[in-house]
Amino acid sequence: MEKIWLKAYQEGVPNEINPDQYTSLVQLAEEVFKQYATEPAFSNMGQVLTFQQLNNLSNAMASFFIHHWGLKKGDRVGIMMPNLLQYPVVLWGILRAGLVVVNINPLYTSHELKKVLSDSSTKGLIVLANFADTVQQALLEKPHLKVMITEVGDLFSFFKRHVMNFVVKKIKKMVPDYTILHHVKFLEALNLGGEKSYPLPAIRNQDLAFLQYTGGTTGGAKGAMLTHRNMIANILQAKSWVMPLLSDHKKGGVITALPLYHIFSLTANCLLFMYLGKCNILITNPRDIPHFVKAIRGEKFMAITGVNTLFNALVHYPNFAKLDFSNLAIALGGGMAVQRSVAEKWEHITGHPLIEAYGLTEASPACIINPMNLKGFNGSIGLPISSTEASIRDENGKEVNIGESGELWVKGPQVMKGYWEQPDKTAEILTEEGWLKTGDIAYMDQQGYFYLIDRIKDIIIVSGFNVYPNEVEDIIAKLPGVKEVAVVGGGSGTHGEVVKAFVVRNPKAKSRITSEEIMAYCKIYLTHYKIPKEIEFREDLPKTNVGKILRRALREGPVIAH
Repeated sequence: MEKIWLKAYQEGVPNEINPDQYTSLVQLAEEVFKQYATEPAFSNMGQVLTFQQLNNLSNAMASFFIHHWGLKKGDRVGIMMPNLLQYPVVLWGILRAGLVVVNINPLYTSHELKKVLSDSSTKGLIVLANFADTVQQALLEKPHLKVMITEVGDLFSFFKRHVMNFVVKKIKKMVPDYTILHHVKFLEALNLGGEKSYPLPAIRNQDLAFLQYTGGTTGGAKGAMLTHRNMIANILQAKSWVMPLLSDHKKGGVITALPLYHIFSLTANCLLFMYLGKCNILITNPRDIPHFVKAIRGEKFMAITGVNTLFNALVHYPNFAKLDFSNLAIALGGGMAVQRSVAEKWEHITGHPLIEAYGLTEASPACIINPMNLKGFNGSIGLPISSTEASIRDENGKEVNIGESGELWVKGPQVMKGYWEQPDKTAEILTEEGWLKTGDIAYMDQQGYFYLIDRIKDIIIVSGFNVYPNEVEDIIAKLPGVKEVAVVGGGSGTHGEVVKAFVVRNPKAKSRITSEEIMAYCKIYLTHYKIPKEIEFREDLPKTNVGKILRRALREGPVIAH
């Protein structure tokens, strides 16, 4: 398509960026550490980590990985924790050692964890003690995995650290018992690593930086191979997009409520705002809205990112309106569609528009974003960002006319290298010319703005996280009392779509299976947001003439009582 969107760019936004400006993320980070040494880089529960402290601690962590774990360039290391100060320390330690980051949702069951560890051949794992029991169960099939355990307060001051860790373990009892032989403590690793310098490995921008697991557009866990160049490109693209709006906002941090293991928060918060010398104000548990609002009450923040459900929860919490929004410049919504009602309430309370963005894990993730000077919600996902092409194609891969709908394809330096050790899956969505088939139906208007219509695939989005029906169906189908099952996304719930399972009972089973039994079984194998909230029993399921279950017919069909 002709790049008509360039005419709609905000003044000061370049058409192109240089993805080869840095040889690696490490070179980029070291420039930032030096430039903003004394400034706060991350804060959490009142504790601040400066750029210089992050530099020193991540250096020690990199040294530990090389000298004490004996890891080699390209080895994969997992991070399994919520938003804590330890996260950026471990992240930059992994990257500085020439290793590859594997982000892992700490709420995963041992079943889900084993899949990622096995597929990625992860050599080491850093986990919060609260989730170490899950790791213990996963180690039954991966006994040689090197494990580092951290506690919530490890990077707080001496007194606060001991109080915090005592409260979490003994008072709130948030750390289940676990036994992991030969594991190392986070603080011990820092001490050991700090005793010895390490040789800086030669890192090229085409080397892998992240294996970011996703179901993509085809379902089933796959590791998107994101190179240093991919991530650098997306950081520079995002910077070019937001800088015109930040010229008058020199102070204030960014509210980082989405977990840093999520690609949106990883790039938009952890990497972009760190590159801009801003402080990431980490929210460890964003579901606790009262504590969330209390934590940012004294902050004159200049940016906040989130998903629709988070913004919705905030605008409906009375004390949120009492916050100071005088320095707010950017409110960015991604991960799932922003609802007009939420955007309008947000703007009414804060006086600033809620900007919608579009991206995919496979694109590091940002592809299309609304201009930062947008005056109000427009229902569009925006314009292709600098150095990014977008095209609407029909089922034969032929470009359609402006205003016509088809599959959205994107292309740019932020698009992944491919799926880890899955060339067939890679070939399904990456063309030889570098186009990424997003699996989303969209159209472009006369000004170059893109609008999403629907998803080609059946991904269900809960609180910005993808839920893949095949995965949930595979678990439920294992129950003896189930003959057939189909999982779809239901109407909008508190946290986005609702996972709904349609089940045909097995007439040969000894007893009629119940909804409670199915949900209890799912809790063993699935993260909470993947567990069906609704279960409907049917005599049969709609199918094609070749026997394929028609999920669309289930989504659009009449509601049948339990």
